[in-house]
Amino acid sequence: MQREKITIDSFVHVYNRGNRKQLIVRDQKDKQHFLEMLYYFNDEFIAINPFRSLLKSNLNRFDWPLDWPKRKPLVKIITFSLLENHFHLFLKEIQEGGITKFMRRLGTGMANYFNTKYQEVGSLFQGSYKMKIVDEETYFKYLSVYIQVKNVFEMYPGGLRMAIKDFDKAYEWAIKYPYASLVDYVSEKDSSIIDKDILGELFSNPEEYKKFAKQCLVGMNLNDKLGKLTLED
Repeated sequence: MQREKITIDSFVHVYNRGNRKQLIVRDQKDKQHFLEMLYYFNDEFIAINPFRSLLKSNLNRFDWPLDWPKRKPLVKIITFSLLENHFHLFLKEIQEGGITKFMRRLGTGMANYFNTKYQEVGSLFQGSYKMKIVDEETYFKYLSVYIQVKNVFEMYPGGLRMAIKDFDKAYEWAIKYPYASLVDYVSEKDSSIIDKDILGELFSNPEEYKKFAKQCLVGMNLNDKLGKLTLED
């Protein structure tokens, strides 16, 4: 199937999951490395062995090596979530071909890391990533909740149904999940990974966003609002 045409300023939902729904991360170190890949692969420049180079540099997490060219991101990451067997990204194309290049690096990097660490062979993912261009502002809002709230809620003790029932408690729990963008979005600190300004233009503050998320998950069927934008089979 031919992919949709991505142009500069396109907003795109990207999704992929493990081959035969297998795990793509097995421990906390794997999850931490996913975050590092989101940051270090999102740049025009890429070292031959970037993480080996970073290890030798003895830098703090998300520091940019002084001997690398000035950072020029390929995409803006609006929201993301990582679960054990799949991930979601909501991206904005800011350089021609940026999303394609970034996703190629991410997919290859994750597969190489996983297969090397766990002495596996073959495909980590079920195939090429799926994507859908998002061109309506309303969908921006719904999709952000789907990616960084609903997906995290599915891991809540008792599952999604219990999380929706105990929304306020579950939301506080979700904020503490470090492998999705919600924790960065609600924080007053700058984020190394996501661009907070885009959601910031749609919601005046994190509390307003929480109210909207509650409306989406408690008061309506979010999947009906998104339709095929959820991308999952």
